[in-house]
Amino acid sequence: MKIKMFAALFILSVGATSTFAQKGVEDGSKYGHGTDSINCLKNLSIYSEYVKTGNFKDAYLPWKAAFDECPLAQLKTYTNGVKIVKWFLENEKDPAKYNTYFDELMKVYDQRIQYFPTYQNTPAASVLGMKAVDYMQYSKNPDINQAYSWLSESVNKMKENSEFYILQTFMDVSAQKFKNDEAHREQFIQDYLDASKYTEEAIKIATKEKDKNNYKVVKENLDAFFINSGAANCDMLQSIYGDKVEQNKTNLEYLKNVVSVMKMLKCTEQEAYFNASLYAHQISPTAETAVGCAYMSYKKGDMDAAVKFFDQAIQLAEDNVKKAENAYNAAVVLFSIKSYSKARQYAQKAIEYNGNYGAPYILIAQMYASSPNWSDESALNRCTYFLAIDKLQRAKNVDPSSAEEAQKLINTYSAHTPKAEDLFFLNLKKGDSVTIGGWIGESTVIR
Repeated sequence: MKIKMFAALFILSVGATSTFAQKGVEDGSKYGHGTDSINCLKNLSIYSEYVKTGNFKDAYLPWKAAFDECPLAQLKTYTNGVKIVKWFLENEKDPAKYNTYFDELMKVYDQRIQYFPTYQNTPAASVLGMKAVDYMQYSKNPDINQAYSWLSESVNKMKENSEFYILQTFMDVSAQKFKNDEAHREQFIQDYLDASKYTEEAIKIATKEKDKNNYKVVKENLDAFFINSGAANCDMLQSIYGDKVEQNKTNLEYLKNVVSVMKMLKCTEQEAYFNASLYAHQISPTAETAVGCAYMSYKKGDMDAAVKFFDQAIQLAEDNVKKAENAYNAAVVLFSIKSYSKARQYAQKAIEYNGNYGAPYILIAQMYASSPNWSDESALNRCTYFLAIDKLQRAKNVDPSSAEEAQKLINTYSAHTPKAEDLFFLNLKKGDSVTIGGWIGESTVIR
């Protein structure tokens, strides 16, 4: 009996010890049990103190123990783990050891996704994007297709909630993939459109100025990636989108994407751009689709229709800068058919919308210089160039970006102003005011 009792007690004792000393990784608990839980808490405390002082070297072993033995203990095991392992990667010279640490860095992300897939509003898709960014930064021989797969999944799940650096890396990797694979061209264009849309939305919803500025920088970089990629010259876009616009003429989202990318690359003479604008405008009129229809009308020689579409674009535009651009474009159309008075009205409207816009002033100057003959006196006609120069000087003053073009015209028009002796016989001299007649009806000063 005593022997049987001893055996039973021994079995119970072994079982109790086994249950009492279990690691978190083994039983799914936060810290494990028994001495293992004590070890876990001790390692967490030790490595955390080292991290606080920036001593990543000594933090490694206790962190590694916590990482391996109690993976559910803290999210900081992973956020701090990234810092610790990156420190070793940045200071390791031995290639074999470097590769070991790199594999460990990837494991940190994988294990975080496994144990903390949605912790503190950071979904697994976002963590996957972080992994891809570090993969591209620290891998000695990155697989572009693998990185693209991770980034594409991350960005297209997170959308406007993607971190700014993930969006930028996504576009960079997509550009590299296109460089290596011509078949990726159309997808690269779509990636640009998607990333741009998400970035613009992120700018709108950002609550901190720093975040807003970061996304604005990314947007500029995305545009640069796309423009410099060589993926989309006008003929190439026409070949890509020509037939597909017809196939998608009721797909508003697709049509808007075509209009957006072709307009950005100034491919507004292609049929794909015209047709996409027209179909999109029929479904849901916007300022952008109205502009596309206006360009189409202009190319076909229907100037009245072009101006009407620009009028719609002015009404539909969301901000005054775009309204000004559309009013200016209408003025250019009217100038091309020598409807000077009406053209000036639209140019002045552009100035009312945007007082810092130099192009309308230059256009008005060109109108005046194109029709200087309003008097029987040649010298008075030549005074029209003084008024044209007034407008050009104004353009220079309000808009530095137009200064070079304005100065070139000033140099040209200055050669046509009247000589002092010609004005003398009209009883006019330097400093006198003269009113330019005809349709112009403005005054200027002789100099």
